[in-house]
Amino acid sequence: MLRIGMLTSGGDCQALNAAMRGVVKGLYAKTEEIEIYGFKEGYKGLMYSDFDMLTSRDFSGILTVGGTILGTSRQPFKLMRTPDANGVNKVEAMKHTYHKLNLDCLVVLGGNGTHKTANLLREEGLNVVTLPKTIDNDLWGTDMTFGFQSAVDIATDTIDCIHTTATSHSRVFIVEVMGHKVGWVTLHAGIAGGADIILLPEIPYDPDVIAKAIKRRAKTGKRFTILAVAEGAISKKDAKLSKKEYKEKLEKRKYPSIAYEVAEQIQKRCDQEVRITVPGHTQRGGTPCPYDRVLSTRLGAAAAELIWNKEYGYMVGIKNGETVKIPLGEVAGKLKFVDPDSKIVREAKMTGISFGDE
Repeated sequence: MLRIGMLTSGGDCQALNAAMRGVVKGLYAKTEEIEIYGFKEGYKGLMYSDFDMLTSRDFSGILTVGGTILGTSRQPFKLMRTPDANGVNKVEAMKHTYHKLNLDCLVVLGGNGTHKTANLLREEGLNVVTLPKTIDNDLWGTDMTFGFQSAVDIATDTIDCIHTTATSHSRVFIVEVMGHKVGWVTLHAGIAGGADIILLPEIPYDPDVIAKAIKRRAKTGKRFTILAVAEGAISKKDAKLSKKEYKEKLEKRKYPSIAYEVAEQIQKRCDQEVRITVPGHTQRGGTPCPYDRVLSTRLGAAAAELIWNKEYGYMVGIKNGETVKIPLGEVAGKLKFVDPDSKIVREAKMTGISFGDE
């Protein structure tokens, strides 16, 4: 009997269900002798032995369903060694549940923080296989994470919709895009949506450069300007601050987010109305796009192959169009940032897109 535990941790995204389905269908193609323990709300379910026994039927009809049938929660890695409110040792509790159920492998779907905890459990002797989930596409070791393309599609659609109203009113529109500390979603949605200015965390901006780009468009008869701004975008001035100083500034910020700060900077320098659109969590919701359904299914099937072959301690990723296995120790704690000198950024600049830096 093959006993598998599964959990989804951290922020949700499209194709989590599709990925779990891929794992389960891949394993059932090998054997019918399987027990599947679905832990509720991520690592929390593993800690407190809160789970459902699942069968192949539970994974039928969920390919196109967003969210996660298991539920999820955020369990900060930095607090994993800190006892909970009742004094429970979280790591030991997770290990106890794993061994109590006599699991052969724990399948973990998550992003950066989730992978750090997965690696910790691997170091504690548990058999772990992971899949790369995040709209941010910031996991090291894989070209693509599932959820990313679906989020790009939604953010692009938002920018598309803004075009008509921006044209009608001759306004500057800012669309704030999710992505945490990296700019992958903003970069791709900005290019796909025809944004005139793209602001990324990896390329600190100068408000004066942004203003010049807007004024230059106005002089050439362009009646509007659209900015795709990453939620983690940062000015050149703030980029010079220490991590502590910047954190303190954010705590005192009078703006709800970076888009409003950029808007004020533009209004001080340009004679145009500025409007802000924040699609927010819509970028993480809804039906996964076909690309993500294919990607997550492939990654799930590849994870099943690793489990069947008893190859544990890996994240399944994709490189150059092919599924690959990456040691968890190499993945944990690393972020994949947009390279300011990459071809995609240079090519975007060639089409006239400003990144607010020069």
